[in-house]
Amino acid sequence: MEKLETLLYSAELIHQDGVYKLVVTDRLRGTVQTSQVSKKAVEKLPMFLSMLNSRQFSAFR
Repeated sequence: MEKLETLLYSAELIHQDGVYKLVVTDRLRGTVQTSQVSKKAVEKLPMFLSMLNSRQFSAFR
């Protein structure tokens, strides 16, 4: 039996005129939230993603 996937949220990181913005869309409610993000946080994004994929967080899945 094939499991169906449901897209709950989507995120985009936009860089324009030296400013980074994170845009998160709640696909169930149709709402959008935007937040300015520092360059330092953007540079750490690969580390955050690695942490989410690490074994230490696998217990929460």
